[in-house]
Parts: sequence; C-alpha cells; structure tokens
Amino acid sequence: MRILHIGDIVGKPGRRAVREAVPALREKEQLDFVLANGENAAGGSGLTPENFRELTKAKVDCISLGDHIYRRKAISEVMLRDDRLVKPANYPEEAPGKPWTVVEAVNGVKVGVVSLIGRVFMKPVDCPFKAADRVLAEMPDDVKVILVDFHAEATSDKQLMGRYLDGRVSSVLGTHTHVTTADEQILPAGTAFQCDIGMTGPHESIIGRRIDRVTSTTLNFYPCQFDVAEGDRRLVGTIVEINSETGRATGIERLCLRESDIAELA
Repeated sequence: MRILHIGDIVGKPGRRAVREAVPALREKEQLDFVLANGENAAGGSGLTPENFRELTKAKVDCISLGDHIYRRKAISEVMLRDDRLVKPANYPEEAPGKPWTVVEAVNGVKVGVVSLIGRVFMKPVDCPFKAADRVLAEMPDDVKVILVDFHAEATSDKQLMGRYLDGRVSSVLGTHTHVTTADEQILPAGTAFQCDIGMTGPHESIIGRRIDRVTSTTLNFYPCQFDVAEGDRRLVGTIVEINSETGRATGIERLCLRESDIAELA
C-alpha cells in the first residue's frame, strides 16, 4: 500500500494547497492513506474545528498535531470524539485527545497512527521513548501498519527514535522544523525513516512566516506579529510504500509539488 505523510500545513496557503492537490493526487499516485501534520494550519499556529473539517473534506484521512496542539482551544472537543485526530502520546493522560488511533485506509487496511514530541530544545514533556513503548503495547495485534509522526527539533533525537522503533513500526517521519531533509531511507529492520518531511505552505518565507517581519524582530528585538507568508505555495511530504501484511516499508520517496504542479492537479 502507498501512504502519503504531508509535512506541517502552514496557514491558509498550506490548507489551500492540500484542498486543491490531494483529491487528484490520491488518484495519480494511487494513495491508500493520507496523514498530515496540522498543528500550524490555523493562521500558522494551532488547528480549528473548521480547519479540521476542511482538511478531512480534502481527503486527508488522519491529522497529527504537535506543540501548538491546544493553541485553538475549540479543537479539544473534536479531539475527544473524532478518531482522525491524535495528540502527542507523551503528553499527560489528562490532556484532551487520543494518544493513538486506528483509521481504515481506502483499501480496507487498518492503519495505526502515533504522534510523539521530542525533548531536545522543546518544551518539557514526558519521555517519548517510554510513551512509544506504552502505545505499541496497547495497539491491537491485527494492526500491522503503524505510522509515527515524531514532532521534534533535533535531528539526533529523530535519528534515535527511528533506530529505537526500527522493525516495530512502519515509518518514523519527522516534523516540526519545516525544512525537508534528504536522508529518507529504509532502516535495517524495515522501518521507513526521514528526519523531517518539510512544510506545506508558503516557501517564500522563513519557515512559513513573512520574511520582513522575522528579519525586523531578529535585528532590532522589537516584537511584531509573525504573519503567515503567501508566496511560492508548495505541498511537501513523503510517500511510503508498505507491505500491509508485514507492516514493513518497501519504499520511500520525497514529494514536492510547486504552484504549477498544484494548479495542474487542480
């Protein structure tokens, strides 16, 4: 089976790219399942119920979140009742949302989705490695295809998680930095890995924000609003091929659709 994991969706430009490209992309690339990181979908920070409905209507099967998870409080109610949203599994048990979920792909295969947050250069959270062990112990035995979104800053942190889970999950793909890495690979025991799958949204920017605003604040320390940029929209992510019977990855490739590609699909 073929799975697309979409990198951090940033603001309206990112949501528009998903809305315009994904329905046709599913057919063109024969995608069985689409997972997206949506923690920056609402104005660059957080996810609203309206954003959630917009993305799922665009044929995104499941949405993972990260450190901006509760920036828009209204999403908490959706997380409590909808299986297509997951919180980081190493957040406190009392935090709203599901630490893992199982969603059926279009080909009928059950797909487990797990979100984890790193601890290096991030806000203090529980151990992601122990959380991964706990979640995998809870996952039903008949779920062979398991996708992990590791929302972390440090590449060393991400590489360690990939090695730690190698052979136990189908993929460990990193998010959060918004910058695509060129280290996509299949680890020895069959887990697809990449440090960061990049950003879906405006690439004429500083990781999605207006260049002039970020530059000004960096140079003079005077705070201003880091508005979402608009130019050079791209849909970026990674496609993983997985043996649905064993759960092992058999292929991995980066995906980058520029404005012209999105327009052609739309």
